[in-house]
Amino acid sequence: MRASSGVPGFDAIVDGGFPENRLYVVSGPPGSGKTTFCSQFAAQGARNGEDVLYISMHETKEGIRRDMSGYDFGFDRALDTDRVTFLDSFSSDGRRFFGLPGERRDHSGVTNRLTGFINSRDIDRVVFDSTMLLRFLLDDDEDTMIQLLSSLKRTDATTLLISEMTDPSAYSEEHYLAHGVVFMHNYLEDDGMQRGIQVLKMRGTDVDTDIQGVEFTDGGLRVGSAATVSH
Repeated sequence: MRASSGVPGFDAIVDGGFPENRLYVVSGPPGSGKTTFCSQFAAQGARNGEDVLYISMHETKEGIRRDMSGYDFGFDRALDTDRVTFLDSFSSDGRRFFGLPGERRDHSGVTNRLTGFINSRDIDRVVFDSTMLLRFLLDDDEDTMIQLLSSLKRTDATTLLISEMTDPSAYSEEHYLAHGVVFMHNYLEDDGMQRGIQVLKMRGTDVDTDIQGVEFTDGGLRVGSAATVSH
């Protein structure tokens, strides 16, 4: 079974969508469309009647609602349904999961609480924004990150991790542990800013690894069906 991304044109390059119940990383520089991509993924799940958990390490529910309200793919409306649970790491619920910077934290407890929540609520889709700030809250403990990511892989949810990366050849443990890596490109050319999307790997799937053109539309991100981007 495959989980549709909710991004027009993307599923066609990954053989119909993300293989379900696996862990994926969505990487790229700031402004390349990572949050929009993952919000479309979350909104698609809500439209399908699936249960979605969106974890933000840096944005409030109202902030993400405001940011996504300019698009018509419906994530802002989905936030008001019982299909989407939004967890802000600095809210009262978020502090219960993660603690606060500078506090003594039970790192293994973070993993147990999150995976316990996902399993007990039968969550179908998870978005985690972002691993950079998660590292900060976990005191950049590599062993804890590996434990958390390995545990997320064992849940029955399809999980997207947002990773702030600017170099598609620079890998960290989440890229090695993930079942798939999607890289969002953002670069200047003579005719202005160009954006692209590239599937670097997706286990068990015959994917097109060329950079595909991406544009922002009223409906969110759209992967161009025309020629690939030369870069």
